[in-house]
Amino acid sequence: MELELRDYVEIIKKRLRIIVAIVATLAIVTAIVSYFFIKPEYESTTKLIVNNNNEVSSGLDLNSVNLDLRLIDTYKQIIKTTAITDEVALRNPELQLTGEKIIELITVSSVNNTQVLTISARHHDYETTVKLVNEVAAVFVQQIPTIMTVNNVSILNEAKLSENPSQVQPNPMLNIAISIVIGLMLGVGIALLLEYLDDTIKNPQDVAQYLDLPVLVSIPKLSSEDFKVGAIRSASRTTRSARVEAKKNVTINE
Repeated sequence: MELELRDYVEIIKKRLRIIVAIVATLAIVTAIVSYFFIKPEYESTTKLIVNNNNEVSSGLDLNSVNLDLRLIDTYKQIIKTTAITDEVALRNPELQLTGEKIIELITVSSVNNTQVLTISARHHDYETTVKLVNEVAAVFVQQIPTIMTVNNVSILNEAKLSENPSQVQPNPMLNIAISIVIGLMLGVGIALLLEYLDDTIKNPQDVAQYLDLPVLVSIPKLSSEDFKVGAIRSASRTTRSARVEAKKNVTINE
């Protein structure tokens, strides 16, 4: 059976309670999980710049810049090795992190054709993220002359503690909004499925379509209010009939 737009609207109206219940349930569960069960996650970043500190020039040396740019990808890989992270863990035992764990917590990125490296760290403890990125940057700057026999990296800016840090995960409002959208899709899908599985005859059109029989008469569905009105009218007619019959009896007796 092909459904028109108004048929879909009627189905949604008919199953509106189910749809609302599904949306509300998902939104409430998502809110509870986001606010009470998922630990907040914070992020801090520090930036490094790759350039030749020993270069003495009145202007930019394009060859040197191109060399620095080619070294960016190499430096990104070196930062995420135990040669750097083990030293960070050794110097900062209060972090209670191993070199392998530090590698998991940090990310290193760069923008194409720039000499800037960004080191980021995410952790449930905000102060740990700040300490971690600053220490990784410091150790890398100290170790790179030994590893690469070149001293062309310096810290551009360090991460600083904020009085009111913003968590990056979870985002409760975003999670709730997503759950509402998913709930609507799921609710409408279930409503359409229930309508598809419902093979009862609902109206005269269904009789003509499925049974190929003409509809001679249809009995309207009566509500409780209709029954009340009918009962009142019936009682009124009964009372009037009783009065008429009583008058007839009086007339006959006279």
